[in-house]
Amino acid sequence: MKYLLYAGLTTLAFLSSVVPAAPQPAISAPKAQKTLLTDIEYNGEKLVAVGKHGTIITSTDAVKWDQAIVPTQILLTAVNFINEQTGWACGHDATIIHSTNGGANWQLQHVNEQLDKPCLDIMFTDNQTGYAVGAYGMFYETNDGGKQWNKRFLESLLHEDDRDYLDDLKETDPEGYEIETSSILPHFNRIVAAGDELIIVGEMGLMARSPDKGKTWHREDEIYPGSFFSYAQDEKGQALVAGLRGNIFTRTGTEPWLHIKNKKTATVNSILNMGNQSWLLLANSGVIFHYKNKQLTVEQLPNGKSILDAVIFEDNLIMASEDGIKIKGITP
Repeated sequence: MKYLLYAGLTTLAFLSSVVPAAPQPAISAPKAQKTLLTDIEYNGEKLVAVGKHGTIITSTDAVKWDQAIVPTQILLTAVNFINEQTGWACGHDATIIHSTNGGANWQLQHVNEQLDKPCLDIMFTDNQTGYAVGAYGMFYETNDGGKQWNKRFLESLLHEDDRDYLDDLKETDPEGYEIETSSILPHFNRIVAAGDELIIVGEMGLMARSPDKGKTWHREDEIYPGSFFSYAQDEKGQALVAGLRGNIFTRTGTEPWLHIKNKKTATVNSILNMGNQSWLLLANSGVIFHYKNKQLTVEQLPNGKSILDAVIFEDNLIMASEDGIKIKGITP
């Protein structure tokens, strides 16, 4: 999840000792489509991209972009729409905002400046049920469209040694227990729906599954010790998971994970399913990996800017990147 690119901004947020102020509306910028954009989605009517300083831009043609009215200036990290009108976005300070008019206007649903943690991904399965995940095991869920966001600590995703340690601490030092549970889990970088399951991937090789809409979670056996930033799965059960330094793994169904050979070490931020066992993996340094028919090829964009996410729109790849919106034709 594009986490490394804005890690510097995250670190500054973590270290800041400034007394939190009330959220301020995003400032209108004449070239908002050229700022750092971290995520993009097509809601069926408009392209919606989010990014730096609370920037949200929308477009119906990928050429003319309108800046939305947004109630915060924090760095936004993810956006998710369930239909043409209804969507959510999240970002630093556990901020969650909501739109009911296709992304033109947004309302604040949740913020916690004291938490000093970014939300890194948000996903809704219907107009009532949603999940927001982030740094140090941040996990929020809602069953009422975001009117109330409930924080959970996913104890089942702890390593066994940490679980024993927390059990002891809970009895002997309740205050210390609360402090430890706020930072003991790895970063949750991405949450996706895959078939009947929910999947979380994150720091330290974390891959976790929920078969019951987030009620229970179990941790998969580790296949790689580094961070994962994206997971995608097609209707036939082929899955890709990817992250740091170009590490990409694939499998179909319950087969063992296969580590795809790759000499290019660009960190993968997002995976796009193109259909027919074809995938695009969007990475740092202007790299796009193409994976098709079990073969990996590399495309290098000339500007060398990191690509955080992309969507297909009218036979073009519309990319949210380090320096704004980028457009390229789709390579067969």
